[in-house]
Amino acid sequence: MKYFSTRNRKINFNFEEIFQRGLAPDGGLFLPYIIKKFNKTHLKKLKKFSYVDLATEIVSNFCEPEFNKNKLKALIKKSYKKFKKKEVVSLVDVGEHKLLELYHGPTLAFKDIAMQCIGNMYEELNVKEDRTTNIVVATSGDTGAAAISALSNRKNINLFVLHPHNKISKIQRKIMTTIGGRNIYNIAVKGSFDDCQNIVKEMFADDIFRQTINMSGVNSINWARIIFQIVYYFYSYLKLESKKVNYIVPTGNFGDIYAGYVAKKMGLPIEKLVVATNENDILKRVINTGIYKPLKVRASLSPSMDIQVSSNFERLLFHVLNSDTKVKKMMMSLKINGYFKLDKKIIKKIKKDFLAFKTTNQETKKTIKEIYNKYQMFVDPHTATGFNSATKFKNSYPKVILGTAHPYKFLETMKLATGKILKKPSQLNQISRSKEKFDILDNNANLIKKYILDKQYEN
Repeated sequence: MKYFSTRNRKINFNFEEIFQRGLAPDGGLFLPYIIKKFNKTHLKKLKKFSYVDLATEIVSNFCEPEFNKNKLKALIKKSYKKFKKKEVVSLVDVGEHKLLELYHGPTLAFKDIAMQCIGNMYEELNVKEDRTTNIVVATSGDTGAAAISALSNRKNINLFVLHPHNKISKIQRKIMTTIGGRNIYNIAVKGSFDDCQNIVKEMFADDIFRQTINMSGVNSINWARIIFQIVYYFYSYLKLESKKVNYIVPTGNFGDIYAGYVAKKMGLPIEKLVVATNENDILKRVINTGIYKPLKVRASLSPSMDIQVSSNFERLLFHVLNSDTKVKKMMMSLKINGYFKLDKKIIKKIKKDFLAFKTTNQETKKTIKEIYNKYQMFVDPHTATGFNSATKFKNSYPKVILGTAHPYKFLETMKLATGKILKKPSQLNQISRSKEKFDILDNNANLIKKYILDKQYEN
């Protein structure tokens, strides 16, 4: 499979190259030249597949010849051994809706589903080359823990995790800062997630620095994250007896819901992809008005979505504009003017596939409480934005809400909303006894670059 950049359709990279780079040389995001389409007959055959077999069938379309089906299946099977559910995810009824639970992995978040596989991919490729890769990732709470779990103590890998200081839940932070081996470095940045993400992007754009440390990244800008997330859309649809399905996705960086969009392009009969966002509602604003203008990040009860720059939206832009030149122009406008604007024709095109709704902090608490009172079930604050959004639109097809994180990770909010204290999941038994390890640094790219340069040779 060959790949190009959203800002330059003429470049040509293979899967291994885009996997190792993460971000395109021009700052754009990688996309495949071909997206395979499954017909109805093929979808019917897939119904009999296990999750591992289904993942192999779908992901192989994007990573051959580097990973053939046999090698890929073995890698995926190994990656999901730590999951509490044999089939990795579970689809459960909650009233009139379906909840797709994606948090049965080692760090209790949907990020584990892609990250465990990515960790094994890095090991496969890096051991072959016998060269150390320094992976730098920004996290709004869950990505960092998933990356640490997947990459801890891996040969030829160092991982540097940037999180916004005092802007994630205590349990999210504690998971990140207690589970890592000697090759893991946690950096608490005095700023927002967007600040962390901008620093990582700046590092990727600095060719000398990137090449010096042999840098790679595992944020959702890395195409490998997207392809493993496509799988659970297929899996859940194939479990339902319905012509079409709506998916409601709590999202900040647009990666998880973009995976659903790719699934739809691959032939999955999705009616609407619903963006469920919190008060940092840039995605709702751009989908409804066409104006993409980041504002100041507001702290919310769903901190993993406290984002104002949704990087993966650039991939959707390319699809709807069908022009690398126009995407590049809009990204330049965002950088220089602080915003870009889409015309009515493009907004209409986006709305064929997407709806978007905002959930306030008050609505989040109310939704968590109502679901507990009605069904004696806990949902985390991010998943609660999905349930709230599901009440705001109507059509005749089933609504599948993506459950993105285990509610225990947001213990304080759950107690605030329901008055109850949740039982600790077995995956977290070790963290209460472990000492946290992280360094607090100013929001300064040069300072963090120096930190990485100094630390990369410690192991």
